[in-house]
Amino acid sequence: MGCCSSASSAAQSSKREWKPLEDRSCTDLPWLLLFILFCIGMGFICGFSVATGAAARLVSGYDSYGNICGQKNAKLEAIPNSGMDHTHRKYVFFLDPCNLDLINRKIKSVALCVTACPRQELKTLSEVQKFAEMNGSALCSYNLKPSEYTTSSKASVLCPKLPVPASAPIPFFHRCAPVNISCYAKFAEALITFVSDNSVLHRLISGVMTSKETILGLCLLSLVLSMILMVIIRYISRVLVWIVTILVILGSLGGTGVLWWLYAKQRKSPKETVIPEQLQIAEDNLRALLIYAISATVFTVILFLIMLVMRKRVALTIALFHVAGKVFIHLPLLVFQPFWTFFALVLFWVYWIMTLLFLGTTGSAVQNDQGFVEFRVSGPLQYVWWYHVVGLIWISEFILACQQMTVAGAVVTYYFTRDKRNLPFTPILASVNRLIRYHLGTVAKGSFIITLVKIPRMILMYMHSQLKGKENACARCVLKSCICCLWCLEKCLNYLNQNAYTATAINSTNFCTSAKDAFVILVENALRVAAINTVGDFMLFLGKVLIVCSTGLAGIMLLNYQQDYTVWVLPLIIVCLFAFLVAHCFLSIYEMVVDVLFLCFAIDTKYNDGSPGREFYMDKVLMEFVENSRKAMKEAGKGGVADARELKPMASGASSA
Repeated sequence: MGCCSSASSAAQSSKREWKPLEDRSCTDLPWLLLFILFCIGMGFICGFSVATGAAARLVSGYDSYGNICGQKNAKLEAIPNSGMDHTHRKYVFFLDPCNLDLINRKIKSVALCVTACPRQELKTLSEVQKFAEMNGSALCSYNLKPSEYTTSSKASVLCPKLPVPASAPIPFFHRCAPVNISCYAKFAEALITFVSDNSVLHRLISGVMTSKETILGLCLLSLVLSMILMVIIRYISRVLVWIVTILVILGSLGGTGVLWWLYAKQRKSPKETVIPEQLQIAEDNLRALLIYAISATVFTVILFLIMLVMRKRVALTIALFHVAGKVFIHLPLLVFQPFWTFFALVLFWVYWIMTLLFLGTTGSAVQNDQGFVEFRVSGPLQYVWWYHVVGLIWISEFILACQQMTVAGAVVTYYFTRDKRNLPFTPILASVNRLIRYHLGTVAKGSFIITLVKIPRMILMYMHSQLKGKENACARCVLKSCICCLWCLEKCLNYLNQNAYTATAINSTNFCTSAKDAFVILVENALRVAAINTVGDFMLFLGKVLIVCSTGLAGIMLLNYQQDYTVWVLPLIIVCLFAFLVAHCFLSIYEMVVDVLFLCFAIDTKYNDGSPGREFYMDKVLMEFVENSRKAMKEAGKGGVADARELKPMASGASSA
């Protein structure tokens, strides 16, 4: 693992010069061992599901009697039609493929192993019989010979539901799936409420298929726009932040003015012309307008006071955004960090889903009420899927936390390297190396804390969905309140974790020490944190909206050749969602860099004052901000005391690990 044998202390004496990035020690090693053991357990679940024959049942498929298609099968006790030789019958065919169970998410139909899937629609039993004679693929029950399809009285029960839709085998999974997706319109109607008939669904799907090149081009456009925006933000950060601030103030003033104008207009309107039945409604509307206007006025006053107090701190946000742009110039690989994270998440999710599918077909054969075979896991092993779900959350959060630690390590290296020419050849790879050698345990611990909060919230959300319409108002309110509180706690912990990873990258302290130090600095610089998170986040949000709107507008112009405007809906939704996802990935990296820079800035001002031997590490833009702040404090007659108090970062410095 590359960890050092003993964790050296990260504490620095106040009499010694503080030097970041010097001490490197292995942090939270027990948590790394626990995470490795947990991953071994995940591997055991996958191996168990494959070893018990689940892989064969998943890939080849099996019929309603427990026979795996494409091979010889052993006889199951007390199960009729089991133990058949299906060497030449390689595909699973459902007698009624459109009979869907939306609750249990499965097809409620008898499944048979057949030689070939019907490529064309079969409208009568005569056509089914002709298909069996020509292709050797019997689509009716094993107990019925092809010659009896049109003569037997049981044919209506033992043969597929007419008309038999045209189907094709699913690649790698050997299931006959209907070619016409209208068969699954119930699923679409459950997810898309505005689809009321199959014709609309057909047109939406056809719109996506005919516009797939356009959709791909628009997705690439959103990617390019995101990269361009990240470059633009650096050069117009000063103007852009003030524009956003002014627009917010003008918007709130305008909204408040309009509400008061509507209230005055409504109040002056003659009441004699109003009929008695409408008089009470008019009075209620007038009272509501008054409440809205007063609330908007209070909000505007509070917002104006906040802006007034934080106006000087907005300058720090501007400076940090400017420096963040320089970081991306020196560390261009940061732009591609979301791609590597997304790729790692996709690989893990594919593994997780495949293992889940294996688990769904593992177990012992059991005869259900209809006399067909189902595979069920009994005993303690039936609860392994809980372990599997926890693994999904923890490992996903672990991958995301690795991205945060990697970005933090690279930005910290950039900030605390005075001569940028001495930066490592690839700071990102150097940060990944430090992560693997020293800080995987810290990342495992931080991601586990998020998992502990996320799992109860997901359980409560599941309970709320299952009890929807059944619980009383009080229970519904309690559930929603708990879900909301857990969501807020998760967001706060995510933000604290990110800053804890930055503190770990600087001082090489363990997670708890880093989280405590980061919390102290965030509290003592609360106003500046508020300024960065409000002005900065709002500006980045507007950037996301700009990319989505630009991509959507380009989509409307490119799709204008289609006169059926209904088919625009799904392609535009796909494009806009992808544009927002891409913009969020890129700009969230930008936001992460700004947060790391702020923590580095606060630590820099703690241990250095610009005097010989204690020079600042910060960029010239941030140095100008510090000098301007000191001049402003001296002019105010405070001698820099307030500024020093506000700039005070980690109270404990780099405390012992």
